[in-house]
Amino acid sequence: MSDLVFYTNPMSRGRIIRWMLEEVGQPYETKVLRWETGAAKGADYLAINPMGKVPAIVHDGVVVTECAAICAYLADAFPQAGLAPPPGSRLRGPYYRWLFFGAGPIEQAVAAKMVNLQPTVEQRTSLGYGCMEDVLAAIEGAVENRPYLVGDSFTAADLYLASHLSWGMNFGTLEKRPAFEAYAERHLQRPAALRADEIDNALIAAAQPVS
Repeated sequence: MSDLVFYTNPMSRGRIIRWMLEEVGQPYETKVLRWETGAAKGADYLAINPMGKVPAIVHDGVVVTECAAICAYLADAFPQAGLAPPPGSRLRGPYYRWLFFGAGPIEQAVAAKMVNLQPTVEQRTSLGYGCMEDVLAAIEGAVENRPYLVGDSFTAADLYLASHLSWGMNFGTLEKRPAFEAYAERHLQRPAALRADEIDNALIAAAQPVS
């Protein structure tokens, strides 16, 4: 058994962490929780994540949930992969900023859109993301004509933001803009991203009933 265990479903945000694990390049064990069996709500998994959500990882007995937290943890746990600026670097601040911008304003804005919540001007002051227009403008300013969010190399922040943009544009929860498409496509062509997609797509295909 590996000392790094990954709980996921290939039709979930677990695809983000699959990509991250492939970038890290360390051995890991995958445990797929099937929706149809209710495995994510079973007692064994609830002991790991009481929310009953995937993904989650257990590394040497340490449980980490929430995609941005898992990305940050893995980048620090395996620094040889070069997925985060080193501790003490001035780039650490903007790296955290954009990694958690994905976990905060982007997630909130997308969730609000999915449930048809259109905040009034007055309500925007009480919402962490303000409004979708503000979120999109901030992302565009961060990625337009820039290959990376931070410095001159790919980080976990790029992985997380590219995943959000790709998913959002594919499912219509984020507006397609040339800067978003160029940025996401560049990173989705990384070998680790392609490997991750191949693994998860194969899991989806294997779960389909045979006609």
